[in-house]
Order: sequence, then structure tokens, then C-alpha cells
Amino acid sequence: MSTPELDHTLSLLSSHRTVLGYILMSRGHPYGIVRQSGVIFDGEHGRKYAAAIGKIMENVQSSLEELSDEPNDGDEVKFLRIRTKRHEVMISPDDKYLLAVLHDPAS
Repeated sequence: MSTPELDHTLSLLSSHRTVLGYILMSRGHPYGIVRQSGVIFDGEHGRKYAAAIGKIMENVQSSLEELSDEPNDGDEVKFLRIRTKRHEVMISPDDKYLLAVLHDPAS
């Protein structure tokens, strides 16, 4: 699952001073970690983040479907940004994977 374009994008993300790390996950159950960068996504902590990000995406998509007036209208999440006191999580979904970037907005 590595392409020059993807490698370049992930390299740019990793080099940004405010990015704490990224996690690239497969879209299946359970969500599998394909690639990751940053200490925050190492080991068990990374698996917890992957599970939480997967649940967030499922819940948001489910809520969109509940709000829809027409069944199967095809509305789907294209980009999701969540900001907390300490961090910002940006999630970019694709058909095959989820890319989540953890960012320190205070930096």
C-alpha cells in the first residue's frame, strides 16, 4: 500500500513541527494499523487510538445516515477535525484506509 505520492505526503506530515504523529489504518474490523509515525502511536497506545478513531468514524457516519431524509443518499464523511484542549485530530477517510493526524495546536 505504498505509493510515491503517499510516501511523499506522509513524509511532509511527519516533518511538520506541530504534528505529533500520524496513523494510517485499514478499513476493516478490527481496524489494522498499516503505518504510523510518532511515539504517541507506538504499541498498545497506537492500538487504542486506532480503535477510538474507528469508533468515531463509525458513529459520525451512522449519525449522518440518521439525519438523512432519504435512505442511501450516499452522504459520507470526507474530512473530520476534532479539537480538544490539548490536541487536534484530523481524520481523512478513503475507501480502503483512514489517515489520522495528531497535531498540537498550541505549537
